[in-house]
Amino acid sequence: MSQPARRRILDVGCGRGKFPGAIGIDCSLATEADVICDWARGYPFAESQFDEVRLIHVIEEVPDIMAALAETHRVARPGARVVIVTPHYSDHSSYCSPTHRWHLSSFSFWFFSDKPREYDYYAPARFRERRVEVRLLRLWRWLGFEFLVNRFRACRRFWEHYLCFFVRGKYITFDLEVVK
Repeated sequence: MSQPARRRILDVGCGRGKFPGAIGIDCSLATEADVICDWARGYPFAESQFDEVRLIHVIEEVPDIMAALAETHRVARPGARVVIVTPHYSDHSSYCSPTHRWHLSSFSFWFFSDKPREYDYYAPARFRERRVEVRLLRLWRWLGFEFLVNRFRACRRFWEHYLCFFVRGKYITFDLEVVK
């Protein structure tokens, strides 16, 4: 009996904490990367190679988000999982690093989903939103506010539009599916 094929995972900008079992790419020799390259200019892999692509605290640093997601889409197989983690724009960590170029909301990647068809010429790479989760400060988790924000999209929208600079977010996890 043959063994099932192992999932291929790409960890973009892996740093010193590469995801177990993943192929890590980074631009620094002082990392756990398997491949050293300027990943902001493109990934050195053929099309449709990976079952999962991880961009953990990376997307806020890239020079061009559209290009980074187009490249992620290119190397991912149809139906592949893309995990993106980034600081929420209301958290101080979004602004305290000089490498952060972008300050993102929980709706930032809606632009790449199958919803805004009138804008598909701006973002030809398509993703389906599987899940978006916002992490709030501990007090708001204990009070159950984080549960409401993550359970109901309308609550998340209301929080982000009107309350997020009082009830601050920490980071956002996007779980996307590649649509090809």
